[in-house]
Amino acid sequence: MSQTIGKTRLAYSRAWHHVSLSTPNTPPLGRLASQIAIILMGKHKPIWDPSTDCGDYVVATGCTDVYATGRKMQQKLYYKQTTKPGALKSLNMEGMMRKWGGGEILKRAVSGMLPKNKLRKPRLERLKVFEGAAHPYKENFIRFDGRIRKREPEVKTEILKKKSI
Repeated sequence: MSQTIGKTRLAYSRAWHHVSLSTPNTPPLGRLASQIAIILMGKHKPIWDPSTDCGDYVVATGCTDVYATGRKMQQKLYYKQTTKPGALKSLNMEGMMRKWGGGEILKRAVSGMLPKNKLRKPRLERLKVFEGAAHPYKENFIRFDGRIRKREPEVKTEILKKKSI
């Protein structure tokens, strides 16, 4: 019997998920990052395999409203090192929020939740972060606010012009 039953192209198709951080019931940064990492890896799918990349796209909007519990905004440090001796620089979460925005904080948190292998970079590329509510990926969502969006069939104008003549 074949081992690849059920692993069709349709099963590996990538869906788009929307996460709004500006809603009042948004979880804290760590819990949200772990949920996003599960979607990026594809662990929510029945065909999940650690060696294949079957995850979905995630669009996170409203990243200016990202929050962390406790005093992490003042105490959590992000490090940057150049190759020169004594060049270790640190920046706390508040400074990171001012300098790079909440999207960079969310990306670094999700990056820490993903496995450290060669699939990490392509998985992180499927995470799209935006500071405000506007983003260019609205057409890619099949489900939005729990409702299925109906797509109208694309009709080329050339076919319509030929039929009218």
